[in-house]
Amino acid sequence: MSMTEQNSDGTEKKLNIIQVFISVFWAIVGVQSDKVRERDFKSGNPKDFILVGLIATTLFVLTIYAIVRLVLSFSGM
Repeated sequence: MSMTEQNSDGTEKKLNIIQVFISVFWAIVGVQSDKVRERDFKSGNPKDFILVGLIATTLFVLTIYAIVRLVLSFSGM
């Protein structure tokens, strides 16, 4: 069974933003399946993946920064 859904005219449906976020998350973690990766390349819009990737990277960096600040505040530095 194919993971991509198709419209009534046989064309593949575009990914919604939730599917893009999930794909980017699993790709960052490194456990995305080949089927999902192929679906992303066939049905996804590169601009969506770039935007979500930039957002995810920014959130990751800000999270690491906040954790470091928290640890340093507890250590008395």
